[in-house]
Amino acid sequence: MKTLALLTALLLPAALLAAEPAPATQPAAADAPPSTRQGGWIAPMQTPYGPVIMQQDAMPPQRDYQMSRVITAEERKRYLQMAMPMMAGMMQLDAREALNYMVLKYPVRPGVSFDEAVQSLKLRANRLNFKFVGENLIWKDFRAVLGDDSAPRVEVFSFCDIAIARDLLKIVPEMVVFLPCRIAIMEDAQKNIWVLTLDWDFTWLDAAGQSLGLTPELRQGIADIRTKMDEMMRAAANGDI
Repeated sequence: MKTLALLTALLLPAALLAAEPAPATQPAAADAPPSTRQGGWIAPMQTPYGPVIMQQDAMPPQRDYQMSRVITAEERKRYLQMAMPMMAGMMQLDAREALNYMVLKYPVRPGVSFDEAVQSLKLRANRLNFKFVGENLIWKDFRAVLGDDSAPRVEVFSFCDIAIARDLLKIVPEMVVFLPCRIAIMEDAQKNIWVLTLDWDFTWLDAAGQSLGLTPELRQGIADIRTKMDEMMRAAANGDI
C-alpha cells in the first residue's frame, strides 16, 4: 500500500494532496487572477507544502466507460512544471531508488531454477483462478533481433480477473494502461533470479479528491487481486508446486 501511495504521488501529485472539491464560493475560472490561470488546472495559493494543484472545472456526469478529456501538451507541461519540483523537494531520492519504491519484488530461493519459478507462478495462478493471458519472452528478442547474447533472461507474464477489470474500467477507463496485471521473472547482473511486479492498489482512487464511488465489492475485489499476486510471486520465489 505505501509503495502505491508513492506511485500515486509520482503520477498524480494532486491526489497526494487529497484536495477536497472546491467550495461553492470558489471563483470561476474566468474570474481567477491571470497569474493563477492554468488551463484545466489552477494553483490558487501557496501553502506550507508548496503550491496546491486544484481542479478548476467539474468532471462530466459519471457514465460507464466515460473517458476523461484530452490533456493538451501545453497543459501537461504546466502541470509537470508545478508538480515535479514539489515532488523532488519532498522526496530527495535518486531516480532509480524512486522507481524501486514502486516495485514489489522477491528473490528466488537458491536452488530454484528459472523454469521452476515460471512453472510455480502459473500453477499458483491457476489454483487461485487468476487467468493467465499472455507472456513476453523479451530476452529472446534481445538475442534474435539485437544479437545480444549477454543479456540476462527476462520474461513477463500477464494475468487478468476479467470481472474486476470490467468494473474498474467502467469507472476509470484510463486504467486500461495498467491492465492486464504483469509479473516479471528476470536474472540480474549476478544471475540471481527475481520475481517483480508494480506494487499496485487502486483503492486510493476513492480518496483522491471527489469519491469515485467504488462499491465495497469492487474495493474487496481489487484487494483480493493484490493478495493473489503476492501469493503467486511468493510461490514462484520458493518454487512451490
